[in-house]
Amino acid sequence: MNAPAPRTAEQFDDAAQQRDAATLGMWAFLATEVLFFGVLFAAYTVCRVLWPDAFASASRHTDLTLGGIETGVLLTSSFTVALAVRDVQLGGRRLAAALLCGTAVLGLAFLAIHGVEYYDDYKAAVIPGIRYEEVGGLAAQERLFFFLYYITTAFHGLHVAIGVVLLLTMAVRTHRAEFGPEYHTPLEVSALYWHLVDIVWIFVFPLYYQVGRA
Repeated sequence: MNAPAPRTAEQFDDAAQQRDAATLGMWAFLATEVLFFGVLFAAYTVCRVLWPDAFASASRHTDLTLGGIETGVLLTSSFTVALAVRDVQLGGRRLAAALLCGTAVLGLAFLAIHGVEYYDDYKAAVIPGIRYEEVGGLAAQERLFFFLYYITTAFHGLHVAIGVVLLLTMAVRTHRAEFGPEYHTPLEVSALYWHLVDIVWIFVFPLYYQVGRA
């Protein structure tokens, strides 16, 4: 079953122009997301320079094993979503839909693992504003580390959750043969979004999990 020809919106001359506009719009959106995370990473860098011992000490409270598993899960999900886009470009449908569902499952697995981390952090009483019982001369600076950690990872987790919904929607549309070699722009821009989610985590993991482990 071939994908139907895309309907071009009134403001565009043809489907190619519409695709270019959609892609440009997604890149502009991703740029704003990069700016947001960039501010958080810049704040982390400044604080890390000011209080290196406190940040190294606080980082040891993070679960390096679970963080590594999460990294592997997201890297695998980037691979599967890229395969899904490629399959559609080659005229496939069922495999692409299955790959998109698999990518969404990996995203859910990431969220579940991170939920376990948050629960362990709660038991360890290192969540500022909810349960924080760290004491000592570095407690105040360590609190700042955890504040940045939870803001960054929670916002990233929100992006993962949105991406899961988006990928499942794309899987349904792919299964219905709405996309094909001639038209798959929504799938392409959705994949771009998911790759951003993965790239952000590539920065989060070494900054918050690996610092001070040596």
